[in-house]
Amino acid sequence: MSTTLVEKEHQLFFHTYKRLSLDVVRGEGCTLFTRDGKQYVDFFGGLAVNALGYHHPGIRKAIQEQVDRYIHLSNFFIQEPQVRLAEKLLAVSGYQRIFFTNSGTEAIEGALKLARKWGKKNGKTQLFGLSNSFHGRTMGALSLTERAKYRDGYEPFLANVSHLQYNDVEGLRSTVNEHTLGVVVEPIQGEGGIYVVSPEYASALNSLREKFGLLIIADEIQAGMGRTGKFLGFEHFGVKADIVVIAKAIGGGLPLGAFLGNERVAESFTYGVHGTTFGGNPVACAAGMVVLEEVVDRGLMNRAGEIGEYLKGKFSALQSRYPALVKEVRGYGCMLGMELTREGQPIVEELQRRGFLVNCTNVNVLRFLPPYTISTEECDALVTAMDSVFASL
Repeated sequence: MSTTLVEKEHQLFFHTYKRLSLDVVRGEGCTLFTRDGKQYVDFFGGLAVNALGYHHPGIRKAIQEQVDRYIHLSNFFIQEPQVRLAEKLLAVSGYQRIFFTNSGTEAIEGALKLARKWGKKNGKTQLFGLSNSFHGRTMGALSLTERAKYRDGYEPFLANVSHLQYNDVEGLRSTVNEHTLGVVVEPIQGEGGIYVVSPEYASALNSLREKFGLLIIADEIQAGMGRTGKFLGFEHFGVKADIVVIAKAIGGGLPLGAFLGNERVAESFTYGVHGTTFGGNPVACAAGMVVLEEVVDRGLMNRAGEIGEYLKGKFSALQSRYPALVKEVRGYGCMLGMELTREGQPIVEELQRRGFLVNCTNVNVLRFLPPYTISTEECDALVTAMDSVFASL
């Protein structure tokens, strides 16, 4: 008997992923097709990566054209795809400087180094992450991440990094001072369960920055790139961070991330103090340019906001119908969460059997990160399936 892919995966890899037992052979729009002839509407979205869905013609064309020119040069060379994407990102976001990375966690590391360089000159050392946060798997990112699930066994972490309670305004005010270097915050906590920063907390961050001169560092890896209906998640709360980290959707499915800085930190990095071999790969940047054009210039960011409001309304109706099961619906745009009063994984598995891919995070939160191109018909079909599953419970 031949060895199955599932068996091979178990034999070959470190056992860090609980993978879906789907052998995907093709993606089209918002649908994935498997080798056994089944199809699934994807509300997983490559974990917030596939903003334009699958098999997007513009991305495919841009990748092919760049591959025909060159695939890699290294960052000793000025590269047109990098420059074009940087110019567009800075124009859209209003920041002054950018550094391209391979991933979100690498961008977090770079943002930490940038903050430390700035803090060294300004006599500030203490960094704060927030409770229930997730910033990545590397040691600096884990130092900021608060949840024991990701930290246990990896101690010790970076010095001068502590944690504050998310949305605890009084705790924030009583802790930060003139020695505080910065606060790292997700405007919408993705892995943590789609918890949204409160307007009061955002306002307090702004006020404390003015009082003590600290940095606000925004992790927009999931919420950025237009996913919430605004280019950056913090725009919903009137906050402009000093350093912003983006990734996920930026590369159109190819590995790409970045951190951006405002005028306060623009000159903190000098020649040779930071670098990367593959960061800002020209093929990924070419694909990223298509994503930006679609999201910003062709209105897909607005579409993400509209479809999110539509879907959120449908979810709220389910909450009204099943109050003993659905505790809360929250989020913006194509970044929504439904908190349940029970574990979510069995519901995820039942939805998969009915042809819908949904993610469960933080044990009991159904997380929805669909492509911005998801249709109302596809949303209606998901809600109908969820209604049926909930009724069966």
